[in-house]
Amino acid sequence: MRIVYLIDFNCPNSYIGLHRIKKAADELDVDVEWEMKPFELYPTLFNTPTGSIITQNIIKYGLTPEIAEEKISETEKIAHEDGLEMNYHTIQMTSSRKAHRLVKYIQNKHTELGIEVVLKIYEANFVENKVIADTDVLVGITNELGLDEKEIRDFLEGDSYSFEVQIEEEDAIHMGVESIPLYFLNVSEE
Repeated sequence: MRIVYLIDFNCPNSYIGLHRIKKAADELDVDVEWEMKPFELYPTLFNTPTGSIITQNIIKYGLTPEIAEEKISETEKIAHEDGLEMNYHTIQMTSSRKAHRLVKYIQNKHTELGIEVVLKIYEANFVENKVIADTDVLVGITNELGLDEKEIRDFLEGDSYSFEVQIEEEDAIHMGVESIPLYFLNVSEE
């Protein structure tokens, strides 16, 4: 089965959704070919933390601080009920563009590690609250997967796959995608 999954590494629902789909596929012993596609929720974020997630939710969605806090707590509760650790209150909101570029690179050069790198980036962001825009953080993740540090560092310090990430995000918008997570099952290539 092939699953195309539109995600953002700053989206807790993408993390929860991926956990659920992967768990179901594992329980059913389904062999899955994963393809992750980017859909940045906060495309204007910088590579340094921009403040609390509560503040980001107030700004983006026009929520009161109380409602923003309640929604964040509710999301954490859903994750915990699914057996997924999540520290959403203390996430370090930064650009996810570099992480999306890395995933495109891994999916093309080290196909067998595609889903693993995605899960590790989510864990770094939502569990360990690391800055996923930081090259050292992403290199550390790929080191854990046995990839060559120099190869990954050289890639991340360039701008390869920036165009591909941008095109995939624009394609999703043209298809009418307004929110994520979104996935397609058994998509055939044309």
